[in-house]
Amino acid sequence: MVIVQRVVIRWAKQARGAAEATRRREIPSAFELPPIPDAPLVIHDVLAEEQTGYAPSSAVSSHALPAQLNGLRFRLSGAAVEVVRTSTLAAYPTNRFPGQVFLLHFGENARYRANFRFSGYSTEWYYEQWTVNIAHGPWHRELFLREEIAYEKDERVSLYGGHR
Repeated sequence: MVIVQRVVIRWAKQARGAAEATRRREIPSAFELPPIPDAPLVIHDVLAEEQTGYAPSSAVSSHALPAQLNGLRFRLSGAAVEVVRTSTLAAYPTNRFPGQVFLLHFGENARYRANFRFSGYSTEWYYEQWTVNIAHGPWHRELFLREEIAYEKDERVSLYGGHR
């Protein structure tokens, strides 16, 4: 079983200041897992957005493998699970090219971090920071709270200009 917990923090252009950044930093990078269905891939999405005062809401979904979900693809590679970054053309930075991020064997876990600036013709800019916790193994409620992370990849960049 592959368990993914994607923690998304979302804010608008008006919330770029230091006070709001401090509030966003207080949001944990992992949460307790709810009961989950028995499936090859289970996603626990947690969303904390500015317009709700960063109060986290969550949803659980189950999928077959292979699956492509929000910029990451999950597929079996023998007994391991390959996590591959996919293109995100509707967001800045656009230079995150597809490629393998992790190869997880049973019992291993990983954390992927990225951030994005989204814009479009009918919407104002908004920003997202993702922390994606991934485990290849059995479920337990505190899986991402107690376990030490075996692999970590941080692809966050400065979204406002300058260095991060």
